[in-house]
Formats: sequence, C-alpha cells, structure tokens
Amino acid sequence: MNPRLPYVLLVGAAVIIFILSCMLLSRGRQSASCESQPRNVEKTGSRSQSLVFADLTPEEMVQVVRYLQENLGVPLVDASRALPSDNCISYIDMQVPAKAEVLRFLDGGGARPTREALAVLYFGNQPDPNVTEYVVGPLPTPTYHRDVTVQKYGRRVPYHCRPMLDSEYEQVGMFLKTVAFAAAPTFLKEVFEYDGTNVAFQTAAPRGFQSGDRRSWFIVFQNVSGFFLHPVGLEVLVDHSSLDISQWAVSRVFYNGQYYRDMAQLESAYVQGRISVEKVKKAPRDGDFSSMKPRAPPATMFPVQYEPQGPRYSVRNNHVVFQAWSFAFGMSVNTGMRLFDIRYQGERIAYEISVQEALSVYGSNCPGGMSTRYMDGSFGIGRFSSPLVRGVDCPYSATYMDVHYLAQSQVSRIGKNALCIFEQNLGSPLRRHYSNLQSFYYGGLVNSALIVRSIATLDNYDYVWDFIFYQNGAIEAKVQATGYMSSSFLHGDGLRYGNRVWEHTLGTIHTHSINYKVDLDVGGVKNSLVAHDMAFEMARAPWSPEQQIERPRLTKKVLDTEDQAAFQHQSKMPRYIYFAANSKNKWGHQRGYRIQIVSFAGEHVPETSSMERAISWARYKLAVTRRKEEEPTSTSIYNQNDPWTPTVAFADFINNETITNEDLVAWVTTGFLHIPHSEDIPNTVTVGNSVGFLLRPYNYYDLDPSIYSHDGVFFTSEQDFTACEINSVACLPKKASCLPNFPLFTYDGFQNISRL
Repeated sequence: MNPRLPYVLLVGAAVIIFILSCMLLSRGRQSASCESQPRNVEKTGSRSQSLVFADLTPEEMVQVVRYLQENLGVPLVDASRALPSDNCISYIDMQVPAKAEVLRFLDGGGARPTREALAVLYFGNQPDPNVTEYVVGPLPTPTYHRDVTVQKYGRRVPYHCRPMLDSEYEQVGMFLKTVAFAAAPTFLKEVFEYDGTNVAFQTAAPRGFQSGDRRSWFIVFQNVSGFFLHPVGLEVLVDHSSLDISQWAVSRVFYNGQYYRDMAQLESAYVQGRISVEKVKKAPRDGDFSSMKPRAPPATMFPVQYEPQGPRYSVRNNHVVFQAWSFAFGMSVNTGMRLFDIRYQGERIAYEISVQEALSVYGSNCPGGMSTRYMDGSFGIGRFSSPLVRGVDCPYSATYMDVHYLAQSQVSRIGKNALCIFEQNLGSPLRRHYSNLQSFYYGGLVNSALIVRSIATLDNYDYVWDFIFYQNGAIEAKVQATGYMSSSFLHGDGLRYGNRVWEHTLGTIHTHSINYKVDLDVGGVKNSLVAHDMAFEMARAPWSPEQQIERPRLTKKVLDTEDQAAFQHQSKMPRYIYFAANSKNKWGHQRGYRIQIVSFAGEHVPETSSMERAISWARYKLAVTRRKEEEPTSTSIYNQNDPWTPTVAFADFINNETITNEDLVAWVTTGFLHIPHSEDIPNTVTVGNSVGFLLRPYNYYDLDPSIYSHDGVFFTSEQDFTACEINSVACLPKKASCLPNFPLFTYDGFQNISRL
C-alpha cells in the first residue's frame, strides 16, 4: 500500500467536512424569516368610497330582520323551519344603488347614496300566496320599506316560482322516507337493503312542464362519499305543489327503465315477479371508486409560491389596490362574486363585472337526468361559496376573506375564507425579446398578476371563479369546473347519452353556460361598439403590375343597434370587437377596450322549446345593450321553477335600440360541452375545463403601460447582468433566500347544511 494514501484520505475527508460545514452554515443563514410587511386590512368602520358597494354587515342584517318583524304586520317564521304555508324571509342582500347616484358620489363630490337592503320574502300564509321583494332603508337603522316587485318584474311573483328552501328539501326527504317508501317495503329491503339511512337524493329542475307545476324528480343514490356516482336505478316524481304537506303525493316512479304509477305499484310488480331487478353492489361508506382519498401516500412536498418582502397589494374593507389597479369587491347571495369601480392608473375601466348565471342542460334516458336544466343562481352561487383550503384552493400565503350572508334564516351566517386574493407569478413572461442581431440585449417582464377567487359548490359541481388583473391593463374573467359529474343509472340505450364510467353508472352528457355582466366605461360613460376584422383584397403589385397579391386589409364597422350587437353562438362575430371612447390616443385612434371570449360552448336549447325564453341569454356569445337600471340582471332566480313564464327574459332586452355614444353593457356567455369519461372518476379535474373572456386595451394607451412596471428586466451584452442594480433578478438569491412566514393551517369548513 502506498504510505502516502492515508494522508491523502485524511486531507480529502477534511476538505469534505469543511465543505459540508460551510453548506450547513450557509443554509442556517438562509433560514432567516422573510421581511414582513403587515397586510393592510382596514377595520369595517372605515369610510372609504368603496363602501358604497360593500356587502351588508351582520349588524345591518340584524336591523333589517328586526324591522321586517316589527313592520310588516304578519308573523314571520324562521325559514330554516318554515312550512310552505308559512311567511318567512328567503334572503337579504345589499341593494346596489343606482349608477347615476354612485357616479355623482364617486366623481362629482355628490352625497353618498342611501344605503339600503333588498329583502325577499315568501308569503305562504295569506289568501294570495306570493313572493315579494322589499327595499329596506336607510341603513344601519331602517325606517321604511317599499315593495319593488312589480317595478322590477312587471307583475307579482307567483308563489310556485319560489326557489326551494332547505326546509322544503328536508320535508320532501321526510315524505319520501316515511310515506312514499313505506308503500314498497319488500322491494326496498330486498333490492337495496334499505334501512332508512343508506340512500341519498338529488333533485332535478325545473319541476314540471308548465307554469304552476311543482313536481320534482328525486334520483336515489347510495348514501356514500361521492354518492353522485352511485345511482341505484330508482327515481321518484313527487308532487309537492300543495302548501299542505299532507297533500303531497307520488306522481310517477321509475326503476331500471320502467315507469310505475307509484311505489305501491312497483312493490306489487316486484312481489309478483313481474319486474327486472338489477341489484347494485353495496358500496362501502367511503364510496370506494368515488372516494377522493389519495391512493398514494404523501411524498416530496409540492412547490409553493411566497412573497419574500410581503404582499404587493393592499386590502381595505372591500377595496383592493394592486400596482396601477384598484377596485371594490362583493358577494351576491344569488350570483356570487362581483366587482365594481375597476380602475387602472386612476381611470375607470369598468363600473361592474359580475357573474349572472351558470346553466347546465343534461341528457339521459332516465327521467331525472333528461329533465335537468340547472340554473344555479336560484340555488345561490354566492351562498354556496365554500371555505377555501389554504395551499390547495389558493396559494398558502394568499389573503383570505370571510363573507357574511343571510339566507333561509333570520340569523346571518359567516362564510369563513370564502374569498381569496393573491398575486401569482404565472410562470411565463408577459412580454420578452432576445436580440442577437445588430445589438445584443435581453428585455422581459415577469407576468405577475393579481387574482381574486371564490369557489362555489353547488351540489355535485364546484366552480372556481377568478378575476385576474394583469400589468398591461388587461382583465380576465375565468371559470374552471371541477367536482363530481352528475350520473344516471345505466340501462337500455344509455350510451346514446354519455359514457359508461362504472358498472351501473352513466356519465351523462351536459352543457355548461356561464353568463357575465360587463359594464364597461371606457374613457367615460358614453361608448360605442366598433368591430375590426380582416379581409383579403386582390391588388396588383405596384412594382410589377402583371402580378397580383392577395393582401389582408383592415375592415371597420360601427355596430349601431342592439340587434347588430347580438351574436348567437353559431353566427360569425368580428374577431376584434371593442368599446370605443369619445377620446383618442396620441396616434389618433379611438381609445378602446376589446372583449375577447374564450369559449367552447355547445348547442343552445332550441328556441322552439317552451322554456327557452327563460335562458335566452344563453343564445348569445355576446350581446351589447344600452344600460338600464330596470335591466340589472340577465335572468331571475324565479326562472328555474317557472321557465315557461319567465320573470326575466333576456331576449326582451334586445329591441334594436341605438347603442352609439351610449352607456353600454356587454353580456358575455362562455361555456363548454362535457361528455363525462372514465378519467372523470373519482371527479372532474379543472384541466381543459376552463373558459372565460378578457378585456384588453385596444389603442387605449399610447404604448403598453406595463413598460412602467417595476418588474421589468433589461440588460445588454456590455453590462454586468449579475449586478442587482442592472438586473433585479440577480438579487433573488439574496432577497428570496428566506423562509416564508406561513401561518398555521386551519379550516373552518364542514358547516354546510344538508338539504335532504
């Protein structure tokens, strides 16, 4: 053995120990906590201007309930235990003031608009049962109420139009279990091993075929985790139109492809052996294939994003400021998230951007599936905004906001962490260029955007609602669909209506249509709608007249009327369509904001359908109308249960009025067709199920405003690009070498109320 080898090994070991020690010491130095800037969240008592759009506070809701109890002259039962024959408060929400009043306050130094609430009441305990809407004010101490029902809808709202209360779902569930099922004990016991607790119900809607109907199909599933994927083949049509629960009855029963008059007839057919039975294997409580429990243990931690110097946005009450952006936010009980007074560089771009409706139209060879046209606003998109899970639903370090609402109760409730706000590096440059011709340089801008998010869980589906603010003045509205598919029992020609996803489970074909209201104020309230597109023209080459060139040229058209600005899904729409201001940029072009739609919408319900007018907003991928206070929404919560005589028919908004130099509103419909497939088991992923639209500046500025962003990077071949003063990215190893100040994980969910 070489006598010098031990010394070489010792020296090598010493070097390795020294290197490891340095690495550990260095890691220790990098473990310091990041610089912390306190989140700027003001207390509720602040008198910022954005409070004109603020949701009702719990204290205000208490005052409104007390006022209604003392001044309507009728007894009010708490909706959580109300019978159909009772009077109760359905919900209370903020009454958005008239736009003219708000603008006088925000821009003209006028008085603050009177703060009011909208209270929707069910009057079942009177000779003429109806739904009545009251505006109650002024807040915080009400002294008046006025009935606005006829003013809003042109008529009284019939009682049968009312959305179902949770208490009515519970009453139907009790009827099914104690009355309907009692007529078929042998069938239920031997086919389903029914014990009174092992089934779950899902309702179909609308509830019949004509105005006045209140007959609902209830689809029976195994009561396990992810029950939406466990149909058992039984569906029951319940007539619950009577205000006397004792008069409710079963109108029809469906089992495994056959229809029966009632449960007693089904029982008789079974006992006599005249029925084809398809026994479904009993699923374990966790649902087995429908369980979302991970099939693999945790491994290496997923990447996280954090803010090494604290958040670069501020939240004060309902007001958000992010770089050049500012806006107010709120949450409607029915329609969910909405934004107001959206400004960039101090100029108002939009007065309101809000969700209006989410529609799903299903196909199936089972009665519940084939009759389902869910209008989610009637169930309550905002009301069912679920608590967000830190680090999964939103980045761990996001700002989480609670919302307060009063619905189906006389007591307000809190939706914990129902909304999140965060800045996110989207992982790609907003713009960049690498020059290796003539001169050598690199210029780029990090695409870091602010996102406001809520997620609504409406029975089986979860909708992820995003509003995204980019540094170039663009706004994106996006919705992603996830959750569970709604399924039918597979029988007969079921594969005409979807794909088989489990032994007895048919993933039923359906469409998603999402409608938004976009009240743009581009360079002021008065705008026009302009279309730009491209056409090829034949031209002779000036330098060689015998040759022809097909050259693209710009086409321009002002869309003068509402009829010209209503684009149905299968019609051709100009590729550039924008709201034009009465002012011009430095280069002489009308300043504008373009509406760019990202959608894969399926076929709309034929206009010959008896219920199509109730969802006539879904005819159009884009419709632009004159803004009117009497046309605040594209639909109504009452359309779900009486689509045959709709309370609001959007098609009536479009009546060929002039839209040149007017206050305009764009109604944007985006959506997609979903044919469920085996990869939707256990539930649907958001990948590929995302649609929306963008609002992009179009000659609004003299150049891209993001050039003034502090996130820009530029260096040349002659500069030291490793120096922080030249290239801010070079500072990252130092500035980002810290541990984020993550709060402890908490969750206040699992407070949802079961309907049945």
